Amino acid sequence: MLKGLDPRLSADVLYALRAMGHGDVLVISDTNFPSDSVARDTVLGELLTMHNLSAPEAVEAVLSVMPLDTFVDDFAARMEVVGKPEEIPAVQKEVQKAIDKAEGRKRKMVSVERFDFYDRARQAYAVIQTGERRVFGCFPLRQGVIGPDE
Repeated sequence: MLKGLDPRLSADVLYALRAMGHGDVLVISDTNFPSDSVARDTVLGELLTMHNLSAPEAVEAVLSVMPLDTFVDDFAARMEVVGKPEEIPAVQKEVQKAIDKAEGRKRKMVSVERFDFYDRARQAYAVIQTGERRVFGCFPLRQGVIGPDE
């Protein structure tokens, strides 16, 4: 047991987050996403899970230890609703709130078309599948940097 860490973060998830570097992408996926097959193509090459959590809960836990990239517009993204790219479902609104809270400011996620999302996810560092059952609950998060102590 470690002090100061969100207990929702498993040892495997913490290992992957610590191994990632600036610009690497972590995909948080819902339970319907083809997570296992996509994860096999990632840098890590195996699926991580947080099955007991919703996507917003998993994002909140991950962002308790991982900074988001401040140099790019695609620091975080959401999978577009098929045929309705401007629609933002409740799960995506909840993840946006978790991002805003972690960042201490509002930064809007970019949207990614479904099949483009699959292609991008295969290029990620790792995939974490959650227990999220709401559709379009998939989010790539790009790791940022932690600056030097002042």
